[in-house]
Amino acid sequence: MNLLRIVPLSFFVWCESVWPGLWIKEAMWVFATVETIHIMVLAILLGTIFIMDLRLLGVGMKRLSPAQLNKALSPWTLTSIVLMVITGTMLFTSEAVRLSQSVPFFYKMVFLLFALIVHFSIFRKATKPGVPEGAMIGKVAACLSLFCWFAVAFAGRGIAFL
Repeated sequence: MNLLRIVPLSFFVWCESVWPGLWIKEAMWVFATVETIHIMVLAILLGTIFIMDLRLLGVGMKRLSPAQLNKALSPWTLTSIVLMVITGTMLFTSEAVRLSQSVPFFYKMVFLLFALIVHFSIFRKATKPGVPEGAMIGKVAACLSLFCWFAVAFAGRGIAFL
């Protein structure tokens, strides 16, 4: 499965022909710099998600409730998500035609969509103040979140090799 089954090739060609796609593709070091930022932000995102999900599973950070920990980590998580989308879009526009045919990229986008849905729905409900410690919704949210976010990272890594 790839994106060409969903979106016409002309869209991907257009992405590469406009700014920032041309700039990233043609300027020396820009792709590497943007990709480095993308990966560093991914590390921050996965770190905050991992800490929060472990807390929902009852492991570590017991001095803070899930709601308190989420309040402390939420700015880092949300900023990371925004920066990931910005840098990811920039990287995509520089090699859209190649990525349109990439199976790992397709799965990265699918898991990213699921991860964002889980984060902004079930995860949010599980980390609201007043949700009891160890509630099933927290455990389900944590497991789904861990699976989806790490699937995004692994699929992203696979883009370079497959």
